[in-house]
Amino acid sequence: MSALSIPSVGLSTGYQIPQFGFGTYKIAPEDCVDAVKYALDLGIRHIDTAQMYHNEAEVGRAIEESGIPRDEIFLTTKLNNDKHLPEDARKSFQQSLEDLRTDYVDLFLIHWPLPTLYGGDFVQTWRTLLEFQYDKTARTVGVSNFQINHLERLIAETGVTPAVNQVEIHPQFPNNELRAFHGQHNIVTEAWSPLARGNVLGEEKVVAAAKRLGKTPAQVVLRWGIERGDVLFPKSVHPERIKENLDIFDFQLDAQAKADLDSLDKGEAGRSGSHPDTMDRL
Repeated sequence: MSALSIPSVGLSTGYQIPQFGFGTYKIAPEDCVDAVKYALDLGIRHIDTAQMYHNEAEVGRAIEESGIPRDEIFLTTKLNNDKHLPEDARKSFQQSLEDLRTDYVDLFLIHWPLPTLYGGDFVQTWRTLLEFQYDKTARTVGVSNFQINHLERLIAETGVTPAVNQVEIHPQFPNNELRAFHGQHNIVTEAWSPLARGNVLGEEKVVAAAKRLGKTPAQVVLRWGIERGDVLFPKSVHPERIKENLDIFDFQLDAQAKADLDSLDKGEAGRSGSHPDTMDRL
C-alpha cells in the first residue's frame, strides 16, 4: 500500500493528517526501531509517540534510517505530565526535537489535562504550546484526554481552539458527546486504544461481522473508526499484525455491521483507561 492510498483529514491549521498511523505506546525501545521502520515500509506515514513512552530517540532513529524524507512523515509527540510548567515544557520540547532528530514536529499535544495538579492551570500549559506553533517548531498543537469542560475553558481563556484532541474511543466507549463537540468546533478526533485493548475483539457481533465481510475482528473494528472519521494509530511490534491492521481500505462496513458495532456502547463502563477528571499521575 502506498502512503497516498491512506486518506487524510484536514486540520484547522491548514495541514493534513493521515487518518491511519502507527502508535508506539508501550513499545520497548529495543523493539521500537524495527517496528517503526516496518510500518514505514508498509506505507504508513503517521507516527505517534510521546515523552511518556520513553522511545522518542528510537522513533527518530527509525525515521532517519528509513530514508524517507522528513516532510513526507507526520510526526506526533506529547508533553509529559511532569513538564506542565512553562519552562519545563519548553525544555522538554527541545529535548523531544533532539531525540526525534528533527527541527519540528507536525503535532505536539498536552498528554493529560491534570485538573487536580498544578493548581488546575492547564491553560498556562496550553499558552506555552502555542509558542511552539507560532515559531513553527510544532506545525500544529493540540491536546489529549481533554473533556468538554477542559476544552471550553481553553477556548474561553485563550481564544484558540485545539486542532486535535486525542482520546479513548472504540465501540465499547464511542465517546459520542465529546466527538459531537469536536465537530462543532472543528477539532479533529484522534482515537487511542481503538481496539479497546483487545476487549472488543471477542464480541459476538464483531466476530459475526468479520466472518460475513471476510475480514478479521480487528480490521472490522478499525474500519468502524475510519468510517466515523476518526484518526487511528493502533500499535503492535508484530509485523503480521501491523500489516493486518493496515489492510482496512479495501472494504466498507455494511449497514448491519455498523449497527451492531454501534450497539456495543457501554457508556462510562466501557472506558478502559483513566478518567481525565481524576488522572493525577506524574
